[in-house]
Order: sequence, then structure tokens, then C-alpha cells
Amino acid sequence: MDLSVNLFGISFKNPVWVASGTFGYGLEALKLYDISKLGAVVTKGLSLKPRIGNEPPRIAETPCGMLNSIGLQNPGVEAFLKEIYPQIEHIDTHFIANVFGETEEEYLEVCLALESADKIVAYELNVSCPNVKKGGLAFGHDLKVLGRLVNKIKGKVKKPVLVKLSPNTGDVVLFGKVCVDNGADGLVAINTLLGMKIDVERRVPVLSTVKGGLSGPAILPIAVRMVWELYQALGTSVPIIGVGGIYDTDSALQHMLAGASAVQVGTANFFDPLSPLKILECIENYLRRHQLTLKDLVGGAHSEYRPDKCPC
Repeated sequence: MDLSVNLFGISFKNPVWVASGTFGYGLEALKLYDISKLGAVVTKGLSLKPRIGNEPPRIAETPCGMLNSIGLQNPGVEAFLKEIYPQIEHIDTHFIANVFGETEEEYLEVCLALESADKIVAYELNVSCPNVKKGGLAFGHDLKVLGRLVNKIKGKVKKPVLVKLSPNTGDVVLFGKVCVDNGADGLVAINTLLGMKIDVERRVPVLSTVKGGLSGPAILPIAVRMVWELYQALGTSVPIIGVGGIYDTDSALQHMLAGASAVQVGTANFFDPLSPLKILECIENYLRRHQLTLKDLVGGAHSEYRPDKCPC
């Protein structure tokens, strides 16, 4: 069965990718399996300069999920290109660079530094980062700032630009539309939700930063709802990449039936490193069993949904 998907002018082997921050740069996973079987690898976030991240503790387990406040630790784009890129250049799958900065200029500089790296086929903008020029408000929480950032980068780079939307803004559709109106080639939904955990014996927050990003199966219903809303509002005008709570085939299919053209497996990589391959195999089996194609699957729940027949 042909599981390839063509998105933003690029042909991917299949719609199962791995999410930023949960897979490093793909090198560790090579010890476990052939990652060229994946549709794409989204790198750990890259910034202009190296970042050491936040003080520990910066990870905490929660019911059906985890909190993290890693602080976007990374070696910086220059070190990535010199030390890591040569090790992934031969891997037979696409890499998408997750990019962030503290200013618009930093976002742009990271993207421009990666323009000549052929293995990097697209950029995923992490807009949940604080804008130091706007008093620390995240780029993805201000419609005007977000639109200007996307527009600025699209005007300078040749590769496709995806925007990873924050679920902490209220109406995800408004922010998705702003990205599309300013040239975004795709939307990634969603980033982590803001949460916290308290140590009841010590009576203090568990994380050194108090709050962190909640991911894992616990956020699946929220992520699916937001993918549904984006697809309902934007249709097929822009590809939506679903991420959030995907840990098995059912959760991946929910994202796709809601409107995602591809999915990213994130936190599941920590408790089942082989989950992306298992999900890929089971999606193929599902399509055979129901005599469907991938095209039938994407947004399929919308065509089957009838408000007048809703049991609620």
C-alpha cells in the first residue's frame, strides 16, 4: 500500500513523524531501529546561540503524561551544522528543523543558517517562546506579532515554513488563520499545555521553574479538538500536522480523522521507543481492513459527522 504523502511540495514516505524535543536529532534512536522508515524527524529545537536550559528538576511524571521545563537546551545552530548535521546527512528520510529565538531576527538567522543544509527540508517555528522585545509575551500569544514573524521569515527563506501553535491562547483558529494569511505552508497542532505539579510532602512545586509543558496521552482530547477546529475552519487550504497525546494507532487515527495530514509521535518515544513504527504498521492494516486510502482518512470524521444524529 502506498503510504506516501505530498505536503508543501515535498514527498514524504509516510505520515508518521517524530516530534521535536522527544527524539533529539535522531542519533540515539539509530541504536534501536532504522529511522529511515519514518516519514520525517523533527529535530530538537535549535536557537542562534547555545542554551544550557533550566536548572533541575525539570521533568516530572503526571497521570497519563509528563511535565517538562527543559528550557530548550541545545548546542546552537552553528554547532548543529558542524557536529550533528554530518551524522544525519546520510539518513534516508526528511528532517525538519524546529526553530526558535528570543527576537524575530534570531528566528530568521537560524533559518537562514540552515538554508544550504539540504537534509533539512522545512522549518517548524516554535512560537511558544518569550519575545524579549515585547516584555516576555510568547510570540504565539499575540496575533500581530505572530503574523509579522511568519511574514518576515517567509519573505527571506526558500524552504517551507510550518508554525507549531500554542494551545494556551484561547482560540487556536484565529492564530492558525493569521499564520496562513502571512504565508505559512503548514500548521502543527499542538504544543504542550501549561501545567504544574506540587510535592505534597515538601509542599513545594516539583519543577524548578514551577510551571512546565504538559504532554502525553492526557492531552489527546484537547489536541484532537484543536485539529478538528482548524480543519473545519481552513479545510484543505493548508496541511495540518497533528501532535499531542499520540501513543498508539487509535490516537494517531483520531488526529487524522479530525483533519491531520500527518502526525508526530512525541512523549510516547520515552516509554515505547518503537511506537512510531508500530503506529505506522497498524495504520496500514487499518486502511486495508476498511479499504481506505490515506486521502480518505484525512478529515474523514467531518464527512461522517451529522449534527442532527449526534447522540448528545
